[in-house]
Amino acid sequence: MKKTAAIALLAATVALAGCASAGNQVLRNADQNQIDQHIVRGKTTKSDVTTFLGAADAVSFTDSGNEIWTYAFAKTTSKAINFIPVVGLLAGGENVDKKTLTILFDDKGVVKKSTYAASSGEVRTGLAN
Repeated sequence: MKKTAAIALLAATVALAGCASAGNQVLRNADQNQIDQHIVRGKTTKSDVTTFLGAADAVSFTDSGNEIWTYAFAKTTSKAINFIPVVGLLAGGENVDKKTLTILFDDKGVVKKSTYAASSGEVRTGLAN
C-alpha cells in the first residue's frame, strides 16, 4: 500500500511540475462565443470590459487618440519526454496555448472593434532540436 501511495505522489508531483500559466485568468476558459457575448461592438463600455476582465494587460492609443486595451493568457505544459533521463536533454520541449483579446474603444469609451485569437504551438528545448 505504501508503494502505491508513493507512486501516486510521484506522478502527481511530475504532472504539477510540468505546467505553468500567466496572464488574464478569465481568458483561461473563455472561447470566441463567450467573448462575443460580453464584448459587443457599439454597446459594451470600458466599465463593462473592466467588470468582465479586470484591468488590461496593456493600454495604447491610436493616432486619433482612441484607446486600445490588450488582454493575454498563456499556458505551457511540459512534454512527457522531458522527464526521461538523457532523452529529455536531447529532445525536450513544451506545448504552448495562447489567447489574446484586443479591444479598440471610440472617443466615448464604447467598443469600436475587438479581436480574439487562440493558438497552440510548441517550443523545442532539447539539444537535438
